[in-house]
Amino acid sequence: MAITIEEALALIYTHVHPKSSEILPIETLLGRILAQNVKAVYSLPPYDNSAMDGYAVFVSDAGKSIPQSCTIFAGDAPEIRMVEGQCIRIMTGAKIPQGCEAIVPIEEVTVCNDIVTLPNTIRPSAHIRLKGEDIQAGASLLTSGTQLHAHHITLLASQGITHVKVFRKPKVSLFASGNELKMHFEAIESHQLYNTNTPTLAARCIELGCDVLFTGTTHDTLESIEHHIRNSLDADLIITSGGVSVGDADFTKEAFDNLGMETFFQSVEIKPGKPTTFGRIGNTIVLNLPGNPLAAALCFELFGQSIIMALDGRNDKYLCTITTKMKNPFVMKKGRRSLIPGWFNGESFEPCTAFGPGMILPLSIANAFIMVDEKVEEFQKDSEVKIIPTRWNMSSSVQMSLVTY
Repeated sequence: MAITIEEALALIYTHVHPKSSEILPIETLLGRILAQNVKAVYSLPPYDNSAMDGYAVFVSDAGKSIPQSCTIFAGDAPEIRMVEGQCIRIMTGAKIPQGCEAIVPIEEVTVCNDIVTLPNTIRPSAHIRLKGEDIQAGASLLTSGTQLHAHHITLLASQGITHVKVFRKPKVSLFASGNELKMHFEAIESHQLYNTNTPTLAARCIELGCDVLFTGTTHDTLESIEHHIRNSLDADLIITSGGVSVGDADFTKEAFDNLGMETFFQSVEIKPGKPTTFGRIGNTIVLNLPGNPLAAALCFELFGQSIIMALDGRNDKYLCTITTKMKNPFVMKKGRRSLIPGWFNGESFEPCTAFGPGMILPLSIANAFIMVDEKVEEFQKDSEVKIIPTRWNMSSSVQMSLVTY
């Protein structure tokens, strides 16, 4: 019996969990998922410092002409105390001298023979960066489950952190099957086709940060498929396409069943992609996608991407959407939740002019898709829709509805 998309995603989030962790230098962490909490060891700035090249002064000296006593450069270590009736030349980032009440920028003063004429008004604490105003020692900086980007590396480096713990990259195994399909590096005969699903799925898994293993092409025999499955059981996730529909003349489902696959669902109320199957053999998750290229690709974006983000250990493991509007009117057949590929230009979404489960051209054109409720049969121009991107990631720490009604 087919289950709803919401039920399918709930089963994925229930049964898929992050794997082991490893400790790596921060220079290698872009895109990785943090497996620890990080707190600040040092306050930033670590001391009160000047935000400008200028002069350290007392507020009461506003409008006066006073001598400069010395100069403080960024990195100077000695403690210096202000003296009444004098000012101190100071550079950006230099430690504020004791007693300093404000910094006057160099462009706001007049200097003649080391006599500095100050402006008539000086605001207390002007151009002084206070200790800890950016980061306080002991504050929480990053939490486990955060995907690390360049500016997270900035945070870690600011604390002198050289290594952190991250979740191990998911290991994904793929193999091709079907006598009628050949890999792109093989010669084909007139009755054969190139296998586009395996390269597509491998490329998307790599884009999502996985380590990918291609184990080759199976023969259409039970023994061959079982052999490839056994060779993939050290992976976190096995992805196959085709061979799971009713009436398929191959042994994919039987082979997985023979090796003890626990099936969580094998039919989803979705168009295209109803025969999508999800299960587990031991500690290895299994996702069997439809054989038709467009169906396989779109179902991967929905289910495969969700599995990978859960394996990653991400806090924001739930897919989310961008709300936009339809560029033009669009008519469709109602009756089942439908995935419709198209192009989002930043202002509106335009469905591909032609798309079918077995097509591949729409995949190269589309950068997003919408999942439409089964009751919908048309959209007017400027109708509100929710898009799910396919060329960049949109995710959330809170699960939300993906459906356009």
